[in-house]
Order: sequence, then structure tokens, then C-alpha cells
Amino acid sequence: MAPKVKVCGLTRLEDAQLAAELGAWALSMIFWRGTPRHVRAAEADRIGAAFRRAPVEVCGVFVNATLDEVARVHERVGLTLIQLHGDEGPAYAAELHRRTGAGVIKARSVGDRGDVQALDAFRDVDFHLVDARVPGMRGGTGQTVDVELVRARRSHVPLILAGGLNAENVAGAVRALEPYAVDTASGTEAEPGVKDPERLRAFFAALESVPA
Repeated sequence: MAPKVKVCGLTRLEDAQLAAELGAWALSMIFWRGTPRHVRAAEADRIGAAFRRAPVEVCGVFVNATLDEVARVHERVGLTLIQLHGDEGPAYAAELHRRTGAGVIKARSVGDRGDVQALDAFRDVDFHLVDARVPGMRGGTGQTVDVELVRARRSHVPLILAGGLNAENVAGAVRALEPYAVDTASGTEAEPGVKDPERLRAFFAALESVPA
């Protein structure tokens, strides 16, 4: 089967609704204020409420937040997945899962083999996510990941591939790495935090060409 799709950087209910209609596996909102894709609390609540009983994952992205902060957002919005995109360690991830019951994604920006190997310490999370490493940025860079680096990963934790994926390059990346899911943010936007409907439709259409 083609990989699942995680649509990230959502800041508007209408974009989340379109992503769900197209077959997204996960709708992802960023709660870190250091990005133009930061979601406003009121809109996060609207998105969470709209999909609370829907067959789609609602994901929150956090960077070095406290356990209490993440737990509060999880409870308020109804998150079913939590992505850790900072310097959180395995013990933090385990405690977060214990407190919330949500699935945990550990993200890592990779620029060398050591970055990939660092994910091996996170054996008990539900997913690993790899993104391109750009100094001073945490995701949403528009840069693609070095496929050969990711191929060096030895973990059996399911992989979510991120990093500059768009309708033109996602099929090739999937054929090269066969990830569990792909993550799109900048590659399907009109501007940061605002999805382009045609680019989003094209992204899903491109994955239909990937053989089972």
C-alpha cells in the first residue's frame, strides 16, 4: 500500500477538512511559537473538536515543552498523537505516553549518520520522524533529507519521512525508503500555515502512482 500521509503545519479548520477528505492519516498542528505555522489556541480547539470522533489522528507538535504543558493541550484539543521535535529524551517520551495515552512520534533533523543513530535510543516510541537539518530551524525548511543517511537507520520503529516533500518528489522518496508515512508541510502551502488546495490534491495524487 502507498504510505499514509501526515499533513503538518495546519492552522485553519478548512485546510484540515480538505486534508481529511483527501485521505490524510494524521492532521498535525504545531504548538511551538518559534514558527510561522504556530496554530492559535482557538483554531486548534476547533480542529480538535471537528475530528474528535473521526477516523483520523490529531497530532500536536511540541519543542522542549514541559510535560504539564503538553498534557494540558492534549486534554483540551483531544490529541491522539504527540510529536516531539526538540531535545526531549527517551524518559520524557515514555512519561508523556504514560500521562496522556497518546502515541508518540520522536522527530530528528538529520544531517549526518550520527543524527540517524541518535534515534535508536527511542525504542519505545510509536514512530520516528526524520527531517532535514538546517541550522537554527526545526522543521518546515523545504529541504529534502539525504536518502542514503536514512537508509543507514537500523531501528524497526515505523518511519515517517518529512523534509521538503511535494507532489514532484514524494513518489521517488517513497520508492527509495518505503516509509510508513510521509509528512508534508511547506511543500503543499500557499504561504506558511496556509495550504494550497491544488498543491495538496496533487500531493495525494502523486502517491497514487506508487506501486503497492
